[in-house]
Amino acid sequence: MKTDFKFSNLCGTVYRKGNLVFTPDGNSILSPVGNRATLFDLVNNKTETLPFENKRDIRRLALSPNGHLLLSVDELGQTLLVNFRRRTVLHYFNFKDKVRDIQFSPDGKYFAVGLGRNVEVWRSPGYTKEFAPFELHRKYAGHYDDITHISWSPDSRFFLTSGKDMTTKVFSVDPIEGFTPATMTGHRYAVVGSWFSKDMRAVYTVSADGAVCVRRFRPHGVEENLTFGEFPRDEDGKLMRTVWFTEERHYAAMGQSKINSAAFNPTTGLLVLGFANGVFGIWEMPDFNQIHTLSISRKKINSVAINPTGEWLAFGSSKLGQLLVWEWQSETYVLKQQGHFYDMSCVAYSGDGQYVATGGDDAKLKVWNALTGYCFITFTEHTSAVTAVQFTKGSQVVLSASLDGTVRAYDLVRYRNFRIFTSPTPVQFNSLAVDPSGDIVCAGCQDTFEIYMWSMQTGKLLDILSGHTGPISALVFRPDGLSLASSSWDKSVRLWDVFDRSKIVERLDHNNEVLALAYRPDGKELCASTLDGQIHFWDVAKAAPTGTIEGRRDIAGGRKANDRRTAANSSSGKCFNSLCYSADGTAVLGGGNSKYVCLYDRRSSILLRKFQVSKNQSLDGVQEKLNSKFVTEAGPADLIDSDGIDSDTEKQVDRSLPGVRSGDKSNRLLKPEVRTRDVKFSPTGRQWAAASTEGLLIYSLDETMVFDPYELDEDVTPDTIRGLSRKGEHLRALVNAFRLNEKYLIREVYEAVPPLDVVLLTKDFPEVYLERLLKFIASIVESSQLLEYHLRWISGLLSNHGTFVKTRSVTLQPVLRTLQRGISRLHQDIGAVCDKNYYSLNYLLAQGKRMSEAQKEESGDVTMQDIFASFNDDIEVDDGSENEEEGSDVEA
Repeated sequence: MKTDFKFSNLCGTVYRKGNLVFTPDGNSILSPVGNRATLFDLVNNKTETLPFENKRDIRRLALSPNGHLLLSVDELGQTLLVNFRRRTVLHYFNFKDKVRDIQFSPDGKYFAVGLGRNVEVWRSPGYTKEFAPFELHRKYAGHYDDITHISWSPDSRFFLTSGKDMTTKVFSVDPIEGFTPATMTGHRYAVVGSWFSKDMRAVYTVSADGAVCVRRFRPHGVEENLTFGEFPRDEDGKLMRTVWFTEERHYAAMGQSKINSAAFNPTTGLLVLGFANGVFGIWEMPDFNQIHTLSISRKKINSVAINPTGEWLAFGSSKLGQLLVWEWQSETYVLKQQGHFYDMSCVAYSGDGQYVATGGDDAKLKVWNALTGYCFITFTEHTSAVTAVQFTKGSQVVLSASLDGTVRAYDLVRYRNFRIFTSPTPVQFNSLAVDPSGDIVCAGCQDTFEIYMWSMQTGKLLDILSGHTGPISALVFRPDGLSLASSSWDKSVRLWDVFDRSKIVERLDHNNEVLALAYRPDGKELCASTLDGQIHFWDVAKAAPTGTIEGRRDIAGGRKANDRRTAANSSSGKCFNSLCYSADGTAVLGGGNSKYVCLYDRRSSILLRKFQVSKNQSLDGVQEKLNSKFVTEAGPADLIDSDGIDSDTEKQVDRSLPGVRSGDKSNRLLKPEVRTRDVKFSPTGRQWAAASTEGLLIYSLDETMVFDPYELDEDVTPDTIRGLSRKGEHLRALVNAFRLNEKYLIREVYEAVPPLDVVLLTKDFPEVYLERLLKFIASIVESSQLLEYHLRWISGLLSNHGTFVKTRSVTLQPVLRTLQRGISRLHQDIGAVCDKNYYSLNYLLAQGKRMSEAQKEESGDVTMQDIFASFNDDIEVDDGSENEEEGSDVEA
């Protein structure tokens, strides 16, 4: 079994905190999810979590105007310089202070960083690894409080800085004759944002109380507005004194709610304001004409972004974990995603591995597309935490158990809750199992220690299995459906025959509480994890133990902020609370209340790999050792919000006394604990998923980015491609032809491949070009005469790359349907020709067979063309036109 699983995607979390950034083409959006960044492709309906990790939660993202460089800054100012196209980290840098805002200049030569009350302008680094790519250009000061926003002028010569000191300042990148830094005042609350207009004849500033000011630039004492950047001179050639003045003042009132975020698009003149009550509004500047307002969330809007064309608006709400993309002209949602409000508690794969269902402590059941990473349906019928989810064998029904005392069945075709299973007395269900046929549903409870069994068809309670003396921790049916295994905190595993209750219930005793169960796919072996960190294996037929894995040291996690003991001496988190066999049954995957997920080889009981689900130091339990200098008299410094910019600062503000700004120091931030509550292998065996604190982590054997060596070695021209084809290097020629993307050249190289080499070529063909080759074949298969040649290509590609096609069946579905439609039409046409010339073809075949038998003893070769020529005159037809038509058909 392959063990080189790599992080593939992060589902279940779409936005945490920070700013949203559109790509330069406006078709994708970057969203910070913890210490990672996820790219949402709004056109192709895909998500991709970038493969790098910051040390802590990402606070700011900045993308260069050409889309090549990405700056990812975490809470403490540690920055990653990323080649966005290649998804590789070029450099690590530390600004040594908390970054309030960071923005690239429109020409991409500089980027400005707000650090506390100061601003630093740095030269943009290159695209290659350098010893010191960050070069400081200038430092700027002048604000009396923290900076909140930075924006550049369209010509990249000036930039605006806004601060909590209720002022906006104008700075220049380089000294300019006639320019002196200016300060704009007049607001009564902190300035949320400030921007230049497209023609640089106005500056718009927005404060938290809803005041929107339009500022103009003019000479002192002259009522004539100027374009900023042009500094006039008087008749003597001396520079005239210039001033900024407030031309208009507007108010965007939304009750008592404050403005929490804002964005402005200079191209369209749209100003978008996000309020603390979840309402956003769109105004057209400079006249401040309101276009519309809409309530999209119950909590405050933390981030607003506008794509370059001004058509789409993106909103992020940190409290609810929402990400919305709104098309304001048609008033429709382009994207509407939300993760689980609280922790994700359970996960299950569908039978074909295409879908993943997750349940959370927020009482919601979500179903995700494993390939695209999007949630396409959310069920909200439960009223308490969902503790277990399970798909039926046909993957058309998903079931969920909850602490509200119900088990619900959902139809994934009509998206409805069609069955509710309840118990005679109120109980709390924490485990669930469905037999392979989908007819029997079982759920275990944690208060009465019983197992309830229902019929899927009727919804009636069939039986109650009692015998355990502790809460039920896990239920699992044997793959053949003949027996049910249950584990409990009473240190036992019981095997029940659900169809014949007269049989004795087999009891498998353990030395500690049993936490998780899993059957091997062949049903001959059962594994159970106990509270002491061990995994026990049992032979089901003999009810005898076959082996034990000591995993206590493997699963042990890091040290928590309030732990008195070191990580090595701590007893917490040193057991597996979820187990799963691989698809072939040769490996066991286990996760628990730690930062690790362990993969063991079943036969040798050896640890194959240990995956660290997160390196985010904003989570508790990630670090192995704690630094004593960060421990204060009031507790760990990480749990004290000293700057007051985190999302849950409202509860810390103490308004009981006038003039108090710092709030109650006894209040603490909640630092989530890193843990894995459930792990599952995909039925295909190519990926596995873990329900963790960060979200739904998917690890896969399939590379999301395929390395293409042909992009590095030689110039690609039609002459070089034809030369490679003449030399017999057909694979390189075909790949280079796809890179050049000239259809006539692709067809020329494609048809030059010898038919006998097609099978070998399809085996080594790069998967990154597979979709394009299938599209090309689909486009020419109906108009070309090389039918058998095309069928050889299609058969070879689908046979040798079947796993790749299956895992991306949703993406390749349009191409495969086009191929199927073209081949079906050709089949009908050829079938019609053959039916029309049925007797003529039979006659030819019979004569050919007779000739071959007669000439077996004679020397020399007789071709089919000779047979057709010799017997062409014997074909009798009634009509001349019909003779001509049939002759053409026979030749075809």
